[in-house]
Amino acid sequence: MNELQGIIAYPITPFTADGADVDTGTLAALVERLVAGGAHAIAPLGSTGESAYLTENEFDTVVDITVGVVGGRVPVVVGASDLTTANTIRRAQHAQRAGADALMILPVSYWKLTDREIAQHYARVAAAVDLPIMAYNNPSTSGIDMSPELLVQMFTDIDNVAMVKESTGDLSRMQRIKELSGGALPFYNGSNPLVLDALFEGAAGWCTAAPNLRPQPCLDLYTAARDGNRPLAQQIYDDLAPLLRFIVAGGLPTTVKAGLALLGQVAGDPRAPLLPLDADGCTELQSMLTGA
Repeated sequence: MNELQGIIAYPITPFTADGADVDTGTLAALVERLVAGGAHAIAPLGSTGESAYLTENEFDTVVDITVGVVGGRVPVVVGASDLTTANTIRRAQHAQRAGADALMILPVSYWKLTDREIAQHYARVAAAVDLPIMAYNNPSTSGIDMSPELLVQMFTDIDNVAMVKESTGDLSRMQRIKELSGGALPFYNGSNPLVLDALFEGAAGWCTAAPNLRPQPCLDLYTAARDGNRPLAQQIYDDLAPLLRFIVAGGLPTTVKAGLALLGQVAGDPRAPLLPLDADGCTELQSMLTGA
């Protein structure tokens, strides 16, 4: 796989009306919509994809359908995270067999992990697969915060750890990763509200669920930043920013599924304990999607 760049789009995981199963037909349609809309890569089974709430059979189904629909047109980066190292390896190996191009791994644990335990977790997963791994730092969901020093050390010590997704919303983290690695470690922005500054700081791409709802402005923002056109990028960002803040504040599965329904694509409710967006939220979201 060549270096991953651009808009890395997160599909939601749609469920049937009773919430009991993955709606495979809708999933295929949504993945195709993201690819056709210009996403540079597809990343199923992150926070947006409700991976923490899926059975293993459902996880495998989402991987298989996503890889099949994409059909090699763009890279597929599968979120293979789980509570245990053993099941993270199982998920990673299934993604590799299915034909994924890379893995995204978030350390998740009931107990707070030490740096030594985190590094060992990644090392064991890396030894079990041949795919490049994106180390995903998102303490707001995982409860574990990986320092830039740890991330760069794992990049140095573990062959497959090849890139970092930084989702703390702290620009100085990205600056520190760049400084410590001498620019050798690619980093990706996972904080939607931070995207403008992150791209101009040198982020190789933007990992985001926003293309489910407004794909073209996301692409336009990335292109303007890549071209160094800060005024144009700022203008596009100012238009997108209310939506970016809203979907993060309201929870990505909840808000993106509500937005898709408002756009005419029913994808089921998020899985409990998550709840659908309330009526006031839907009204507010509708105003942001006018003309989308």
